[in-house]
Amino acid sequence: QEGAAESKKIVPYVPTPQEVVEQMLELAQVKKGDVVYDLGSGDGRIVVTAAKKYGVKAIGFEIDPERIKESKENIRKAGVGNLVEIREQDIRTVDLSPASVLTMYLLPEVNLMIRPNIWKQMKPSARVVSHDFDMGDWKAVKEVRIKDKSGWDHTLYLWNVSDRPANR
Repeated sequence: QEGAAESKKIVPYVPTPQEVVEQMLELAQVKKGDVVYDLGSGDGRIVVTAAKKYGVKAIGFEIDPERIKESKENIRKAGVGNLVEIREQDIRTVDLSPASVLTMYLLPEVNLMIRPNIWKQMKPSARVVSHDFDMGDWKAVKEVRIKDKSGWDHTLYLWNVSDRPANR
């Protein structure tokens, strides 16, 4: 699959530290009834945490078969198989409309690639949280800087889809 190989090349696997995962979901104000989508879901830690902590449906999108296998094992261990699903899909082709919360740890150019889909497909009430990378001229409503347990700095960005530029 040509698109899958291209996605693999542009987004390396770098797991988000668990304490950063917790902050991302808190920043998005995840609540009962939300549907969380995680683009490039890696080992599934964000979707598993969303289901365990908030009891919400969560779907991760990943193309690396090893990561998918790891995700499914993590879902099984956490006992959240009734709420969490991992789909093998190129992140550029995901229909974002069912998601009320979108999380991602991609790259600046990939965020910009996904941005038109966010604006077109997501409901105005939806929230988007990105780990470390912004969305160009679409300014975040909130930026949070945190240090992980290893002392690394992380920046989290929050956007409300209702704040997208007009006529997009």
